[in-house]
Amino acid sequence: MFFEFGIKDIIDILLVAIMLFYIYRLMKESRSLNVFMGILIFIVLWLVVTQVLEMKLLGSIMDKVVSIGAIGLVILFQEDIRKFLYNLGAHQRMQTIRRLFTSSGKGVDKEHLKQIIMPIVMACMSMSKKKVGALIVIQRATPLDDIIATGEQINADINQRLIENIFFKNSPLHDGAMIVAHDRIKAAGCILPVSHDLQIPKELGLRHRAALGITHESDSIAVVVSEETGGISVAIRSEFQLRLTAEKLESILTQELT
Repeated sequence: MFFEFGIKDIIDILLVAIMLFYIYRLMKESRSLNVFMGILIFIVLWLVVTQVLEMKLLGSIMDKVVSIGAIGLVILFQEDIRKFLYNLGAHQRMQTIRRLFTSSGKGVDKEHLKQIIMPIVMACMSMSKKKVGALIVIQRATPLDDIIATGEQINADINQRLIENIFFKNSPLHDGAMIVAHDRIKAAGCILPVSHDLQIPKELGLRHRAALGITHESDSIAVVVSEETGGISVAIRSEFQLRLTAEKLESILTQELT
């Protein structure tokens, strides 16, 4: 019986290998790789003690540590676990939406999309030249009602001059984020979660960290205009695209919102 090895065992090994690989990636991204390696070594020792050597006393102690440790790990890595589960669910949701559009024969109205994107692009280029800082978040599948509630409600059409007035240096709303949802400017002066990722370049400021933070927790697109350099950046899926031209910004927004 010990030497029997079938297709079910191969599938079992492959599934475990895939699971460990994705856990490894998750830990690496969250800078917790050493913790992951320590847990892996402990699990190997636990299996050797309980299954191979069959040490009852030490095995029972390690069993208790494992049962309690599992709860501790959930508490310790709750943000990473939440992010992983969110990304999994968001991916499935976006795929479902795409399938619905495809199956119904409906497409995105490109002319209407252009009317939404171009005022944002033109406002960002104007503010870039004047080195006026700005942070614009565009909602997609994930609702941002809790973020919108932290700012001043506007609910206005997307307009270049309105965007520039919101982020004008003497405006009381210029320090927060502007939220675009359902083809309208919903709110301004909103507070975003700030990313504490140590891999963010030091020259990027608080606006960039807030932009990355909202993409950690949602599928939103965050557009940033640097107050120091005038550079335009976009944060999507926890990654930055820096030093964008007007054409590149328009291309990214069109591709992501189509």
